[in-house]
Amino acid sequence: MAVTSTSARPDTPPARAPRRPRGEGQWALGHREPLNANERIKKDDDPLNVRARIETIYAHRGFASIDPQDLRGRFRWWGLYTQRKAGIDGGRTAVLEPHELEDEFFMLRVRVDGGELSLAQLRVVADISREFARDTADITDRQNIQYHWIRVEDMPEIWRRLESVGLQTTEACGDCPRVVLGSPVAGVAEAELVDPTPAVDEIVSRYVGDKQFSNLPRKFKTSISWLVDTPYEANDIAFLGVDHPEHGPGFDVWVGGGLSTNPMLAKRLGVWVPLAEVPDVWAGVVGIFRDYGYRRLRNRARLKFLVADWGVEKFREVLEKEYLGRTLLDGPAPELPSKPVDHIGVHRQRDGRHYVGAAPVVGRVSGTQLARLADLVEAHGSGRVRLTPYQKLLVLDVAPERTESLVDALRGIGLEARPSAWRRGTMACTGIEFCKLAIVETKRRGEELVARLEERLRDFDADISIHLNGCPNACARTQVADIGLKGQLVVGPDGRQVEGFQVHLGGGLGMAEGQTAGFGRKLRGLKTTADELPEYVERLARRYLAGRTDGETFANWVIRVDEEELR
Repeated sequence: MAVTSTSARPDTPPARAPRRPRGEGQWALGHREPLNANERIKKDDDPLNVRARIETIYAHRGFASIDPQDLRGRFRWWGLYTQRKAGIDGGRTAVLEPHELEDEFFMLRVRVDGGELSLAQLRVVADISREFARDTADITDRQNIQYHWIRVEDMPEIWRRLESVGLQTTEACGDCPRVVLGSPVAGVAEAELVDPTPAVDEIVSRYVGDKQFSNLPRKFKTSISWLVDTPYEANDIAFLGVDHPEHGPGFDVWVGGGLSTNPMLAKRLGVWVPLAEVPDVWAGVVGIFRDYGYRRLRNRARLKFLVADWGVEKFREVLEKEYLGRTLLDGPAPELPSKPVDHIGVHRQRDGRHYVGAAPVVGRVSGTQLARLADLVEAHGSGRVRLTPYQKLLVLDVAPERTESLVDALRGIGLEARPSAWRRGTMACTGIEFCKLAIVETKRRGEELVARLEERLRDFDADISIHLNGCPNACARTQVADIGLKGQLVVGPDGRQVEGFQVHLGGGLGMAEGQTAGFGRKLRGLKTTADELPEYVERLARRYLAGRTDGETFANWVIRVDEEELR
């Protein structure tokens, strides 16, 4: 009996339905269930609530009483990280468990939004450093003050003192809005058409510590400045001053910047925003990040990945339709200055007084030094200090006839207002001395590097930025430095692993006319041991001086020359 075709076995299996793409944990798409341990910690209890436990339980019972989820998770929302236990080398950073790496002391970040410190605030910062932090008080490249050796038992008193002068540690770390970068000369700069300080203040007062934004997919970094004097392209959102031909002074908006292991530069939204609307636009962008940001994988949870996937056109459309309820005005791109601005030295303010910008070495200062600074500031008739995003500081409101006296006095306490190119251009992250993620030492290496180069190339006449980082996370913005140094273990002359750096060359941000933002050039196998670093940088600098064309920047020279010149 013949078999009909309908009963025959098919030659190929039936096609399966296409697999649904895996969710990225986006709340707006209904993916509310936590997809990793960090998201679970935040869902179990809003991290802002941990302060009450610190004040009522942990400060009285001590380090051993702290719940691990609070210790390694929620404490960050109040600026607290456990610091690295002394004596653990970089080779064990990635293999030890957190409890094996951490000491029973904390790093504490103090928010200094916009970099503004009054004389009273400066004195409190200095006093806390000397009394509770073993005289540590580094200036970070995000305008924070960073303490070490903090005990949980002392936190209630530290908060009381900080808050008595208007400072806070609220959301200085964590998956939330971090410190707002601002121009250190906001309100006094001659070239400034709009002082953005009111927008910075409103954002901080309205949203920092507000639970509507205390659970973001990852950290959120902001920059608001009329001048091109902050690293705006490296932030999640940046507002940069621009003069619209029809509507006047306002702000250009950039979104989606961030460095670390997958660096991306922020992109222009193409909109013009007046000062009064900056806080609402900021909140709209943060809302997009909260609701549409990727929460499944921590390494894809920054806003830059969403912007890269959506593109700026869709991002702007969602911002306008879902979060603002109005269309934003198109706007022109900002005008860049003729050369980068860092405010070091003596400069005139719009009111005829002067400000003086001075450089410590790689941001390392102490409470004792800051207390002496406060005395000098007061003695020279000023009541205001500003921190910069380049680990420097400024003294505002100095009478013209007092500036030279102040320059000399600052030099006497280790702050140089007329620094060498090397001191001026070198930054370093915390490094292995205190950071649990670090692989190599950075602050001390940076100090040694500056000292060597000042000795051998004191009259170097070009600006070269050197950024040292203790790990791949780029806290010191290594990818956008002329010489970016990423800490890692390398093979030394005797064949053993030693501290060293992978070298990135010719990176930079769009901070001046003719500068093209981009990441440093990584040459195959270009590494140096930490001990050989000063010799390598000196050799590279001498080759640049000998081979540059007239007016050629270091970054352009790096692009032009053969690889052998860079080794």
